[in-house]
Amino acid sequence: MNDRLPAGSTIGILGGGQLGRMLSVAASRLGYRTHIYEPGAAPAGDVAAQVTQGAYDDLEALARFAASVDLITYEFENIPAEALDVLAATTPLFPS
Repeated sequence: MNDRLPAGSTIGILGGGQLGRMLSVAASRLGYRTHIYEPGAAPAGDVAAQVTQGAYDDLEALARFAASVDLITYEFENIPAEALDVLAATTPLFPS
């Protein structure tokens, strides 16, 4: 069984700070696209393929974000649990 994400897939990253930027650059070098979800302008937005600005408690915006990516990860630990539950219901979330 191959659990690798195919090249060209889109990785969703919650948080657009310095770590999000580094994740986005590394993913791009490996052939992946990144989509950043962030409440405001942030460094990762400069290097990501796509950026969505929205609050971490905007469950509708989070659901749209989840539908646009192949898997989701996050760059910091202060994301509301309810938001993570909404995302994980439809899209693989790592770490879970």
